[in-house]
Formats: sequence, C-alpha cells, structure tokens
Amino acid sequence: MLEGPFKTGELLLEQTPSGAGTAPEGTPLLLGILVTLFVVLALVELRNLLHVAPFLWDAVFRARGSVALENNVRVARERNALAVILILPAVLLIYRYRLYDPDFVQAFSDNVRLAVVAGVFAAYLLLRLLMYVWLRPRRRADHFRMAHRSGFTFFILLMIPVIFTVMILYLAGANDFIVRTFLYAEAGLVYLVFLLRKAQILSLSCNPLLTFLYLCGLEFLPTGAWVASAVLL
Repeated sequence: MLEGPFKTGELLLEQTPSGAGTAPEGTPLLLGILVTLFVVLALVELRNLLHVAPFLWDAVFRARGSVALENNVRVARERNALAVILILPAVLLIYRYRLYDPDFVQAFSDNVRLAVVAGVFAAYLLLRLLMYVWLRPRRRADHFRMAHRSGFTFFILLMIPVIFTVMILYLAGANDFIVRTFLYAEAGLVYLVFLLRKAQILSLSCNPLLTFLYLCGLEFLPTGAWVASAVLL
C-alpha cells in the first residue's frame, strides 16, 4: 500500500564523495603551498628590505644611486637575496592573472600550466644572463656589470607595488581584467624608468651608439622574445 508513492523516489545527492582536503577548482594545491612559502620568506627578509629600501629609492631618481648600491657589498648582497625571493610571487602572479597566456598552455592542467609559466620565466632570465655574458666587455666592465645588476633593483621596485596593488584590488573585488590592466601599466612604467637608468649607467663608459646597441642585446632581445612567444605560440 505504501510502495506506490515511494518506489519512484530519486536520489539527488552526489554518489561520489566530495573532494575534501583538495584546493578549489582553478586553484591548485601547489599554488597555496608556494604562497605560504613566500609569506614565510618575506617575513624573514623584512628587516633586510627596510635596510635596502633607501638605496632602492635612490636608484629610481638617479643613475648613480645604483652605483652607490653596488659599491656597498652588504646592501648589494641583501638586494640580491630579495630579488631571488620575489621571483616566486612574480611567477605566481603571472600564472594567476594570466599575464603570460599563449594558446599552447590552454590544454594543460593548472599545475602543469604553473610549471610552464615558471619554465618560461626561467628561460627569460637565462637568456638575459647569456646575453650579458656574451656582450660583456673584456676591459672596464664595472659599469656594464652595474647596469646588469640594476635589473635586480628595479625588479624589486616593480614587485613591491605590484603585490600591494593586487592585495588592494582583491579586497576591492576587482575582476581579473582590471587587475591585469593595472599590472601591465605598472610593469610598463617601471620598465621604462629601468631602461633610462640602465642607459645612463652604460653611458658612463660607452658612447651613445654603443649604449643603444647594448640595450638592444641586453633588454630588447630577451623581452621581445618573451612577448613574441606569448603572441605567436
């Protein structure tokens, strides 16, 4: 008698258990681990950042600020350590907001795409290093070396405002397109200032034509290759 009303019942719950303990869709567990690692490293290096900050700020406004930084062994060493640590958030932000998003990575899973982004960034840094080694003059290479290492300084000067920008826009509920626009704008502005200061450092020992040729090999070629890979691949 009671069989009729209930025999057509339908199970509405999922028959497979939910993925408890896994990261949300689109956010690989590896990403969370790397973010946590960066936070720990940032806290450890906070004191050094405060010590280096005046030298970084000086490098923005004058080329000889970079020269003064390089001549201070302790500050240069702390600057280098900070630059290495900031590679981690740089890769994570490029991945998260698809700042480098060529077609060939679309079919990959999240973790593989993160690895590809890290690999491309490493290849970019390697190409810059190879160009520096190849073009380095045999004599009077001090200013050439300082110009190369100024890239570490301006990388920090880029990443610090970028991190705060992302935090503010995230709290404000901005969508990814708005965040990308801000990040591209900040990167472009800092890169232009960096090129100006690097050219000024090189000009301390090079004529204008040689300075331009060095910039082509040291900056325009690696950056152009990175942009071309994003557009063409």
